[in-house]
Amino acid sequence: MNRVVSGINAALLMCALSTAHAQLTLGDALRSADRSAYGNRVAAGRAATATAQALAPLKGVLPTVRFEAGYVRTTDPIGVFGAILRQRTIAPPNFDPERLNHPDAVGNYQGGVVIEQPLFNGDAWAGRRAALSAADAAGASADWTRVAMHVDVIRAYYGAVLATERAATLGAAARAAHAHVSQAESMVRQGLVTKSDALLASVRAGDVDSQLAEAEGNVLIARRQLAVLLGRDGLQSDTLPALPAVLPGAARIRVVVVADTETVVAAPRADVEAASRGADAASGDALRARLAFVPRINSFARYDWNSPSRLYAGERNWTVGVMASWTVFAGAGDISDVRASDGRALAAQAEADAAAANARLEAQQTLTALTVALTRLDIAERAVSQSAEAHRIVARKYEGGLATVVELLDAQAAEIQSALALSQARWSTIVAAAERRLAIGRDPASLTVLDAAQSVATSP
Repeated sequence: MNRVVSGINAALLMCALSTAHAQLTLGDALRSADRSAYGNRVAAGRAATATAQALAPLKGVLPTVRFEAGYVRTTDPIGVFGAILRQRTIAPPNFDPERLNHPDAVGNYQGGVVIEQPLFNGDAWAGRRAALSAADAAGASADWTRVAMHVDVIRAYYGAVLATERAATLGAAARAAHAHVSQAESMVRQGLVTKSDALLASVRAGDVDSQLAEAEGNVLIARRQLAVLLGRDGLQSDTLPALPAVLPGAARIRVVVVADTETVVAAPRADVEAASRGADAASGDALRARLAFVPRINSFARYDWNSPSRLYAGERNWTVGVMASWTVFAGAGDISDVRASDGRALAAQAEADAAAANARLEAQQTLTALTVALTRLDIAERAVSQSAEAHRIVARKYEGGLATVVELLDAQAAEIQSALALSQARWSTIVAAAERRLAIGRDPASLTVLDAAQSVATSP
């Protein structure tokens, strides 16, 4: 087998075996993102806020109970007579005109229990329904953020693995390139080729070395990006996950994702549900604004104690009542609220329609993208086999003096690029499958079945 291919396989196998004991699986990464990813935490906080805000309109629906306590001391004639009367200590001397006009100071401890029960507040009921719809919309939005985050995690997880595999491929290619340099220098000493052959081989080896240096730097960057996506500090080495050295093989990928190329009935998507519930909330808020002009009916009951010596003592009395109020006009603010809420309802309905239409479009787009990705994967596989065989043939011809060093180096470059293209094609197919599953309402986390393909290192 060609030295480049053999070197690539050996490097990938060694990397995989050296990290297998501490590898972060895709399933682990997805669970970590569910718990700690910054976007998920923000969305969960917003959903909790919306759920809490749904309780606010209940102020106009549920009863209010409060306790009152106070002390008053006064010489005001009306206040003094009222306090004595509430204390039930009124006597004939209290009607003396002089005492009525110039009473002595009187103290009164007043305690009470008050219950207020709204009977009909139409705007409160409408506001409650709107708030519940808004809470549902926030919850659905959080669900969509979590599921969409799975695509980002899959892209970043396998992107980091791709970076590792790319570095291993270029490492093997660099060793093969330097082997060509040694071969050319040996043949120069033997007088079989000119010095230009060795110089050209050295230039090409330097080019591969520069690609390798960039690839090795990208490995660390990709791992740090994954760490940040999972809610970790990407600058601390102890938070960087250990990953597999190779992507799942092409055959395994096909087995897992080929069914996604079939036309299926899409399941309900959380983003569409969020937009729909948002439209319901906006419509409910528009109704709430209009019901502010409808009469309100509220009832109340209170129980009072009045005593000259202490709280909640003395004679008791009760009061019950019903109050109707109708605010016909409270200024331009209410009119503005009605019109603004109508506008928000129109916008929210348009957003809901757009979300549904976009979901249908994405289902078709991702079907096309996955089909194209699988086609490219097939082509990349054939290219690897063909370029490896071409490199082998040209190398034999060069050894026999039947090919130039330029042909040899071009063959080697073609083999390197085809190996890198196959790695890229495998990664692109996995990402296309994740996006396809998200678009048709399935959880991309189901791609964790690919973990089984990485328990043992496979060649590209």
